[in-house]
Amino acid sequence: MRINEPNRVGMINAYNKTANNQVGKSQKIPMGKDEVNISTEALEMQRQIEDANAPQRREKVEQLKKQVEEGTYHVPSERIADKLLSFLEKAINQFSREDEEKREHG
Repeated sequence: MRINEPNRVGMINAYNKTANNQVGKSQKIPMGKDEVNISTEALEMQRQIEDANAPQRREKVEQLKKQVEEGTYHVPSERIADKLLSFLEKAINQFSREDEEKREHG
């Protein structure tokens, strides 16, 4: 069985060479400048989060929770119908556009 292989000495020497070539603590490497750009959408989301945490908003949410728990919360059926119709119109328009694009390209 062989313990000392001649190639291992070469590996140790290669390690020593790279260790000696490392930059010392006194030498500084010029670094680039970091920069962050935040999109307007992200800024708007941040503003909405901050608005949601406003004391008035929290108070309103607590009132609504209380009404729901007590069974006194009421939404006018007209508002529900308007929202449903608006949603369905958007869905139908999207479906129509996709169908039209398929016919043009297909």
